[in-house]
Amino acid sequence: MLQTDLPAQIQFNAQINGVIVLSAFFSGFFISLSLILAIGPQNSFVVRQGLLGQHILAVVLFCGISDAVLICLGVLGLGTVMAPIFTRCSDWMFVLSALWLAIYGVGRVRAAYRADYFVPADSDNQNLGTLGAIFALLAVVTFANPHVYLDTVILLGAISIGYVGIEKLVFAAGASLASFSFFAAIGFGAKRLSPFMRAPRAWQIVDLLTALVMFFFVGILLEQTSWIAAG
Repeated sequence: MLQTDLPAQIQFNAQINGVIVLSAFFSGFFISLSLILAIGPQNSFVVRQGLLGQHILAVVLFCGISDAVLICLGVLGLGTVMAPIFTRCSDWMFVLSALWLAIYGVGRVRAAYRADYFVPADSDNQNLGTLGAIFALLAVVTFANPHVYLDTVILLGAISIGYVGIEKLVFAAGASLASFSFFAAIGFGAKRLSPFMRAPRAWQIVDLLTALVMFFFVGILLEQTSWIAAG
């Protein structure tokens, strides 16, 4: 009797394990997606590059790979190591990040004021930014933001504690896929709007909105410092 029931039990256990693995994948995917859906400095930068048609695939890959590396580090346990360090140094991290975002925002306001854009935006004669310069800006926008570590390394890392073995890897894969999918959607989606960006006025609006997002996050970052919170 036991011998006849054993294959059925093995099949049942395999089905249960499959459901758990799928659950880990979709949990990682949707939790990660919910964390990056909000408009932020990095997302705004990707959208702007999409509108400009500048190195969109490289930008999408940079953002996706960066998130994937941080997510994997969090799942592997780096979040538990970083949490106390982040607590001690968070004020300076927030202030320095806010300072850089403010400088970038002022730059976008100045660009909107000068309105010396190359149009049409998708013209072959447009002066495209070099890939190195774009990566340098993108690296700062990505890694100088303390929230990227809170979301990927610490928060997702903490959630992954509930999974073991292959489930952790599947959770990380789902979370990473969500990041790649999101950045590809906004980057290449913005490119489809580039025909509407032929007038300098349109780029003035984009730059002013970008600056508004940057200044908004400056306020959020500064508000989270203990110096202002204590006041």
